[in-house]
Amino acid sequence: MPQNSQPSRVPLLSTTYFGPVQWYQKLFRYPSVVIEAHESFVKQTYRNRCIIATAQGTQALTVPVVHDREQADISQLRISDHGNWRHLHWQAITSAYGDSPFLEYYEDDLRPFFTECRWERLLDFNEAIMQKMCELLDLRLHVTNTTEYVKTDDPRFSDTVDYAKTDDPRITASQVTSTASLVDFRHVISPKHPLPDTDFQPRPYYQVFSQRLGFLPNLSILDLLLNMGPEAVFFL
Repeated sequence: MPQNSQPSRVPLLSTTYFGPVQWYQKLFRYPSVVIEAHESFVKQTYRNRCIIATAQGTQALTVPVVHDREQADISQLRISDHGNWRHLHWQAITSAYGDSPFLEYYEDDLRPFFTECRWERLLDFNEAIMQKMCELLDLRLHVTNTTEYVKTDDPRFSDTVDYAKTDDPRITASQVTSTASLVDFRHVISPKHPLPDTDFQPRPYYQVFSQRLGFLPNLSILDLLLNMGPEAVFFL
């Protein structure tokens, strides 16, 4: 399926830390996406957690965050330096994917996210990760952050724009905040209690530990990238 094959709607996504294949599928299949930048932080979700495959099974890697009582929304959520987590995450990834075909190929692109502390806020960190993953996957799309929390009864959740009839299939920031037709995936894409997503059917691909564990679907985009390299995009 070619990239951006569903131009009439715009996914509304939560921010993710090396999000799952399902999350990146939305970036591949839609010309534009909106990231919710003003929701309350939800624990044990992909917002600050990714899931990789190890020889023992799946492993969750969680970015610690600073909980501030005065914090209004996720745009203000700060990353904690507690527990030397960057080193531990990078060590876990290189150990899990040391025998994968493409760790060495992408290592220099990924290492800075675990060795440099230039990102203070989780939203900025996740955005930088997303931009790098899109670069490595060769995804080109229009990404906009919400300017306020989008409620589930928002009238924008309706078919008000048909991008197939416009000269430019990509939406502008003003359209996103006023007339875009949004599809809410904020709670659909979840590690604990995912909701139905008829648009997503995991496509099996080579995994390092598949002979031992079988195919493990919807892991972090890191799993797909490090196992399939330039062909990863064909599994979105």
